[in-house]
Amino acid sequence: QVQLVESGGGLVQPGGSLRLSCVATGSDFDLYNMAWYRQAPGKQRELVASIQSVGSITDYSSSVAGRASISRDNAKNMMHLQMHNLKPEDTGVYYCYGQFAYGNRRDYWGQGTQVTVSS
Repeated sequence: QVQLVESGGGLVQPGGSLRLSCVATGSDFDLYNMAWYRQAPGKQRELVASIQSVGSITDYSSSVAGRASISRDNAKNMMHLQMHNLKPEDTGVYYCYGQFAYGNRRDYWGQGTQVTVSS
């Protein structure tokens, strides 16, 4: 069983920056493909960025490409999302997601952290 806990959300002014963190309990964190999703009010949950288990290969949605950086620290069971030049449309609940990269491909979600971009 894996638990994912996000932190780092809050109120940020447009053009500002923030760093979200996700800490995972349990073992074998390095065997999980990880990602950040977000859900804006009234909209579907969308993938923001992902980082693979093997090689830490990253991918970004077009909405955040060039403004976001996803990283992981397997020694600390942590994943981060650094975002710059935040826009009001970045507002939403950000969720940490992890999927075991092998075998049963079981996946887990965090409880989410609210990010509000507003002046």
